[in-house]
Amino acid sequence: MEKNEFRAVIKHLHMKGLTPKEIKAELDNVHGTSAPAFAIVYNWVNEFKRGRTSTCDAPRSGCPIEAATPEIIDKVHILFKELFSHPAYSPDLVSCDYFLFPNHLKKWFGGKRFTIREQLIAETEAYFEGLDKSYYSDGLKKLENHWIKCIELKEDVQK
Repeated sequence: MEKNEFRAVIKHLHMKGLTPKEIKAELDNVHGTSAPAFAIVYNWVNEFKRGRTSTCDAPRSGCPIEAATPEIIDKVHILFKELFSHPAYSPDLVSCDYFLFPNHLKKWFGGKRFTIREQLIAETEAYFEGLDKSYYSDGLKKLENHWIKCIELKEDVQK
C-alpha cells in the first residue's frame, strides 16, 4: 500500500473519531509490518485536526533535481580550470628545493644556531656570495629545460 493510501485510511479513521493509538492498532491488524509507525500516524492525525484535507505530500523547497545538468557541469569544469590552471601538486612542476637550495646549504647551516635574524641573513648572504657565477647560470639553464619540458607535457595532455 502506498503512503498516500495509508494517509487516506488514517484520515478516514480519524473522521470516525478514533484516537491515534486506535488507528495504529487497526492498521497493524490489517497490514501488519507494512503499516506506518505510530509517530507517522500521530503526525497525520494532528495535521487533519489542524484542518488539512489533502493526503498528498506538500511541495518542499530545496535543491532542484535539474541542478546537475551537463551544461552546468561543463561550466563548473571550465571555471575550475580558469581558477586553478595547475594541479595543487605535480612532480612535473619545480619544487621549492630547486638549484639554489641543494644539500650544500643544509650542510652549511648544519649545527649553527642564530639568536637574531640578522645573523641568519648575514650567514645566508655569505653562502651565496661564495658560490661561483657558473653555478647560477647552470642552475638557470636547468630550470629553462625543466619549464620547456612542462610546456611540452601540457601540450600533449591538451591534444
